[in-house]
Amino acid sequence: MKKLIAIIIILAIIFVGMVVYKKVAINTSNNISIQEISQIETYITKIYMWKEITGQALPNFEDINQAEDVWIWEVVKKNLEDYEFFYEEIQEKAKDLFGERLTKEFPKEGTEYIIYDEKMDKYFAVGMGLDQLEDLFLLNEIQRTPTGYEVEIIEYLEDYSQTLNEEDDFVIIRNTKEEEIGRVNSTEEEKVKEMVKNHIDKLSRKKIVLKQQNEKLQVEKVYEE
Repeated sequence: MKKLIAIIIILAIIFVGMVVYKKVAINTSNNISIQEISQIETYITKIYMWKEITGQALPNFEDINQAEDVWIWEVVKKNLEDYEFFYEEIQEKAKDLFGERLTKEFPKEGTEYIIYDEKMDKYFAVGMGLDQLEDLFLLNEIQRTPTGYEVEIIEYLEDYSQTLNEEDDFVIIRNTKEEEIGRVNSTEEEKVKEMVKNHIDKLSRKKIVLKQQNEKLQVEKVYEE
């Protein structure tokens, strides 16, 4: 039984490593574990949005309270489990994602994409028009800090618009200005990562300061060098 448990644990670690490997462009060399990388990638995915809705998938800010309202509340909506929710649920999720430093309060009248139903006293998520460009990132570098991590990501877009009209199933890799970087088979994820790594000079990079708080990560700052 002990051997079986050990094998399961080893296989689980290998699986996590394989998943993380797809999201990491350059491996770290400062004793950052696979589990830490996985936690960081998972959290950034939670707060990474769509630029056609929020202006930038991940905006720059010196303090979370300086971030655009539309981005903050769309991040919260993305991480709520249902399409209808009470006001308190919105506020609690905001604190869970961004920490007690967040002083913004969700507007009682709702937003463009979170509407208020007075009769039910609930908020509802409404549909939004998304394009065929998928906003994505790769972890590039991770540095440990006294309070958490500083992470550099590479931002890019995957464009599937032409796969509907051509026999070849390819994806176009673009930078955030929507300039084409190259094309790869949409089923070959590893080649996408290689292309991003090989054209890093044509892609935008951002630094994300994360704080480790009670085993959770919370974003404190996002900036470009």
